[in-house]
Amino acid sequence: MNISIAAEPIFHIGSFPVTNTILVTLVLSLIIIAASYILKNKISLVPRGFQNIVESVLEALLNLVDSVTQDHRQSKKFFPLVATIFIFVILTNWVEVVPGLGTIGIREELHGKEVLVPFIRSGAADLNLTLALAIVSVMAAQILGIAAIGFGKYAQKFFVSPLHKPYFVGTFVGILEIISEVAKLISFSFRLFGNIFAGEVLLTVMLFLVPYFVPLPFLFLELFVGFVQALVFAMLTLVFLKMAATEAAH
Repeated sequence: MNISIAAEPIFHIGSFPVTNTILVTLVLSLIIIAASYILKNKISLVPRGFQNIVESVLEALLNLVDSVTQDHRQSKKFFPLVATIFIFVILTNWVEVVPGLGTIGIREELHGKEVLVPFIRSGAADLNLTLALAIVSVMAAQILGIAAIGFGKYAQKFFVSPLHKPYFVGTFVGILEIISEVAKLISFSFRLFGNIFAGEVLLTVMLFLVPYFVPLPFLFLELFVGFVQALVFAMLTLVFLKMAATEAAH
């Protein structure tokens, strides 16, 4: 059994390695796009079946966004990004419980040893994906914040004249705000990556040692952890969006 912290390449396109996490993420993205397209074309006034499930989830998410923003018009601006992040992250996390995780793949020679390169691996177990999601979240907060209150007022959160009373305090706070924006990228990406990778390792080990009924509680635990991590990521994004769209207090 070999558990690599880095995503394993399945094949190459030229010099570009296509890893198992890229493959799974692309397939998952295509499924989400196809499901959205089908739902859009077959939407009915009386929801039923799949449409009913989707509408219930989106309505619950919108109510949650409203409870944070306290402004329905603002909620409608933030909702598409927050809902997309939640749905994508939770499905990416739940790939962990798909049969074949860490057990179905191809065997390759690595450092003189034969190792198994699995076909199925959660995209969130790849730091590249979690960092990309963090960049999208933080950059969206900057863009929507500027759009909401204007570039000048938004810049006042970070750049304050040292002559503004109390002297130098505003400037120091502005520097801390810039540092916090960079820290968001690190905390966002490593929080999701760490939790999902740890869960993936746990499931792989349990399936290797006791491959029948014993891993079932851990599968349900990973479903719960995947939901919590998706909700945390989406809610933190929402909070950052709300903070960015609020004028700096003096």
